[in-house]
Amino acid sequence: MKNFGIIVFISFLLFFVFPDISHSAIRFSRLATFRELKGSQLKLQSDAYTAVFNPTRVTQISWRPRVFLYRNFLTDEECDHLINLANGKLEKSLVADIESGDGVESEIRTSSGMFLSNSENDDIVSGIEARIAAWTFLPQENGESMQILHYERGQKYEPHYDFFDDKINQELGGHRMATVLIYLSNVEKGGETIFPNSETTQVKGEDWSECARNGYAVKPKKGDALLFFSLHPNATTDSLSFHGSCPVIEGEKWSATKWIHVRAFEFPSRSEAECIDENENCPGWASVGECQKNPEYMVGSKSKGYIGSCRKSCNVC
Repeated sequence: MKNFGIIVFISFLLFFVFPDISHSAIRFSRLATFRELKGSQLKLQSDAYTAVFNPTRVTQISWRPRVFLYRNFLTDEECDHLINLANGKLEKSLVADIESGDGVESEIRTSSGMFLSNSENDDIVSGIEARIAAWTFLPQENGESMQILHYERGQKYEPHYDFFDDKINQELGGHRMATVLIYLSNVEKGGETIFPNSETTQVKGEDWSECARNGYAVKPKKGDALLFFSLHPNATTDSLSFHGSCPVIEGEKWSATKWIHVRAFEFPSRSEAECIDENENCPGWASVGECQKNPEYMVGSKSKGYIGSCRKSCNVC
């Protein structure tokens, strides 16, 4: 009976996070299944990964925008391991140019960072990646490589959006739909994550920095993780997802960022001449009407320059 209750809880969680999933442009190619329940922990397993996460540690801290906090997502040892992987490899953090899509330096973002490009060769990183996929219910192939960031005193990332304004970056997996931000260290003062446009109210004391006083803010705590969505469930951009990292006042801040796109990131480019199904589930989706319900993902969008993933099953080629 207890196990059944946990399954119901997860079902409701999925419903509220993705209430209109059939109409969104989200690509689910590897569906996890429940293999084992033990206490409050849930084990998900598929052909791609096996991961355990604890839904009782997750708190919804805002609904507009959708933001969730997972306490103790990583152990101290896992946090230290990620920091050690990044040490000696950090470079100035960049932002995407609005017109060209290229990475450029900007005073908006003054941290340093690096991407874990060889994460598949590291068991600890692979385990973290699998845990992220299990928590978010989003495929691992939709994510960019994890980025490790370091903020020294005075460094910041001014409020911004994670979705793209340029079409060039959208060609690689589409918009960033969700972000998982993991705190790898505690910060003595400052360094809060701020959502200036959040409709959630919050009482703050003197221990909060001036930057964190407007909007909803989260203090960095080693091992905790934030999950927030930059797109609405119907795949349109969410203006309330505006967020930033307040300047570090005392100490230093380490974090890890995982950006997750609406479809597979860095998927090989295709042309309209190719009449194929990108996903083995396309025939089944087409049979239940997804070509009409979710045309952008299934058939494509000429205005957005996106070639559909199930064109063959939808009989458009």
